[in-house]
Amino acid sequence: MAVQLLTPEGMFAPVPYHHVSISTGTRQVHVAGQIARDSEGNPVATGDLAGQVAQAMRNTARGLAGAGASFADVVRLRFFVTHWSPDKYDDFVAGIERVADELAIPRPMPPLSAIGVDYLFEPDVLVEVEAVAVLD
Repeated sequence: MAVQLLTPEGMFAPVPYHHVSISTGTRQVHVAGQIARDSEGNPVATGDLAGQVAQAMRNTARGLAGAGASFADVVRLRFFVTHWSPDKYDDFVAGIERVADELAIPRPMPPLSAIGVDYLFEPDVLVEVEAVAVLD
């Protein structure tokens, strides 16, 4: 396997992701920021953070699959969330959980960051996801 996920002893826990990933592959896959749009560019789950996270993760999975990768190959996820505040955490996690089995997302997840931003691509976009994967 090209990716090993771990959380060394003494690192902050519990969190729903690993703190460290180690990759041994030579082919990198970078999936650009994915948002809650269908294949025709129509908004999905307007105003619903959990729904937008789920759709953005589905789009990320499609991008990975197009390169011959899956979430098992992901070494890093980066989420940008508009107007982030701690009270959004439950909806954020609910969106991931909604598609975790469907997309075979490892649990705990690969290392990730959730970064609060003022706004994204368009006013209705609440979240954007970037992924980096490594393949042998």
